[in-house]
Amino acid sequence: QVRLVESGGGLVQAGGSLRLSCAASGRDVDTYAMAWFRHAPGKEREYVAAISYSGGSTYYPDFAKGRVTISRDNAKNMIYLQMTFLNPEDTARYYCAAGPSPWSPVPAIPTPAWFRSWGQGTQVTVSS
Repeated sequence: QVRLVESGGGLVQAGGSLRLSCAASGRDVDTYAMAWFRHAPGKEREYVAAISYSGGSTYYPDFAKGRVTISRDNAKNMIYLQMTFLNPEDTARYYCAAGPSPWSPVPAIPTPAWFRSWGQGTQVTVSS
């Protein structure tokens, strides 16, 4: 079981940047693929970025490419989400998620159902 705690959210003006952090704990955390999702009121939970357990491969949906960077520091059991050129449509609660088992590769289309562990989320609000 992987436990996740997100931080770094807040209020930012449109065009600004923000870096979210996710502290992971548990056994063999560095063997789990990780991802970030977001959930805005009235919308479904949306995939933002994913990273392999080694950090050697990263994955993004089209809307995030060029604006979002996911990274991890396995020595510190930390996962990060750097977001740039934020706009009001990015307002949501952002969640860190861990894959279902050690060494599992990120699927071609990461869905919330594939991820086993979730944090409580951190709120990001972008003002216009």
